[in-house]
Amino acid sequence: MPACYIFGAGPFYGLDRAPAPDDLILAADGGYAHCLRAGLRPALVLGDLDSLATPPQGVPVQSFPPEKDDTDTMLAVKLGLERGYRSFHLYGGTGGRLDHTLANLQVLVYLAQRGAEGFLYDEGFVFTAVQGPGSLCLPAREDGLFSVFCLGADAEGVSIAGAKYGLDRVTLSSAVPLGVSNQFQGAEVVVRLERGCLLVGWERLV
Repeated sequence: MPACYIFGAGPFYGLDRAPAPDDLILAADGGYAHCLRAGLRPALVLGDLDSLATPPQGVPVQSFPPEKDDTDTMLAVKLGLERGYRSFHLYGGTGGRLDHTLANLQVLVYLAQRGAEGFLYDEGFVFTAVQGPGSLCLPAREDGLFSVFCLGADAEGVSIAGAKYGLDRVTLSSAVPLGVSNQFQGAEVVVRLERGCLLVGWERLV
């Protein structure tokens, strides 16, 4: 299925894969510069334009007042959802201001709660959110780290199979980082939960 690629104004660590011709590319404000760096032409530049150092050339622009409820990235996500996209790849959304990084992790939850999948690419990790009841399969790797965190209310019935440290229907709390720094060991890793929401991050292969 076609995916929506959103480029924010934070540090850009490179693409994991190039967008397909029928994918939607959106630049959230200063993320336009990252599109240029990656050799991509966005369908739209949107936001309050406070971090747009390079004026768009031949690209539609939708501006918003700085006094708005949504971040520029959230504006782009909502637009992608309105256009029917259910898979989102977010670049330039980490590594700068910590508050914006946290806001973009919340965006992953927003997508998961609406039946969509979102992937947020940091320098060394990829993050996604899983809404219960649900599951996530991570392809087999000989080594590497992954972490699982509770987001919001307690995540109930959490199970992890195929990793060095397994879990069997336990409850994870947002106050205790029990799921940090687990390890691949050559098998597919399956993360399941019955209720709540999990943030799952794993090392990028770039």
